[in-house]
This record gives sequence, C-alpha cells and structure tokens, in this order.
Amino acid sequence: MIEIIFYGRGGQGAVMASQILATAAFLEGKYAQAFPRFGAERKGAPVVAYVRISPDPIEVRNPIEEPDMVIILDAALLKTIEPLNSLKSNGLAIVNTNSSPEEVKNLSKNKDIRVDTIDATALSERVYGQSSIPIVNVAMLGYFAARTRVIEVASLLTSIDKYFIGDNAAKAKESVKLASSFTTESKLMTP
Repeated sequence: MIEIIFYGRGGQGAVMASQILATAAFLEGKYAQAFPRFGAERKGAPVVAYVRISPDPIEVRNPIEEPDMVIILDAALLKTIEPLNSLKSNGLAIVNTNSSPEEVKNLSKNKDIRVDTIDATALSERVYGQSSIPIVNVAMLGYFAARTRVIEVASLLTSIDKYFIGDNAAKAKESVKLASSFTTESKLMTP
C-alpha cells in the first residue's frame, strides 16, 4: 500500500487532487481512499488530504501519520507546518517551488528523504493565467504520475472528466500533460 499526504491551502485544490488521484487508481482496478482533514475552513488556511492506494482491499481508516510520499502545493508550508518531517525513510516529497531539491531538503530535519521540485505555479499561469491562488493541483498530479508511475497519466486524464467539464476539463488535462513532461527521472513505485 502507498500512503500519500497532500498539503495545501484552502482554494488550491488539495482535496480535489486527492479525489482525482483516488479515482484514477480505482479506474486502474486498484483500491483507493481519499479523505481530507480541515482546520479553519477558509481560503488560504492549511489543508491536508490523505490518499491510500493498494492492490488489495484497504481496511485502515485512520489519518496517515508517516506517508510514503507528500505532495506540497505551497512551499510556504515547509516552514510553517514542516510536512517533510513526517515522511518515511526514503520517502518522496514533490514540492511546488522554483527552489532546488537540495534547498528544500535542507529545510527538513529528516535527511533520509528524496525531494523533487516543480514550479507548478509557473505552469498554472501558463495554462490558466495569473491568479491570486494559482491552480496547481492538477499539474502536481501530472508530475506525480509521470515521476512515480503509481498511476498512469492516462488514468488521471480520464479521472479529470469525472470532476470537470468543458474548458475547465481541457485546461486541467493540459496542465497534467505539461507537468508530466517535466519529469527527468521516472521510477516505478508500485502500491
């Protein structure tokens, strides 16, 4: 079983990303769970969403405490809630930032982790235009899928159609495809 935590801010789509990812896994015949944890429910407040993906039925229902991976939609959260410190040994963090993986890793007390960075904000602005809260969730999913191969990019694209329609679906798919082309090292990580 693969356990993933999304860290974002209200309005960035962390919860939606977790649902899209779980649906994509389900479409591939895997078992999946997606559920959020909210604090102060307002735009800009920290939001955490959990995903489990497994080839076997998932019987646990508790929040994830030590994930295999974290997907961080807002790099400012690295200093405020320190999501890197929760990763398992050799866990993977995918962070939306224009900083290098080494710079991000230096912010963690846990040095036995892997860090990938992608400037999903710049990709979002390219697809959606500038916004006070950029739409980075689907770009991060595209990168995640291509980088980890936990799910296929094609499954993400199909899953998007279950959540978006029209121009929103087209832009979400464009973001996924664009971000998935940015991976330099795709490794197979199976649930």
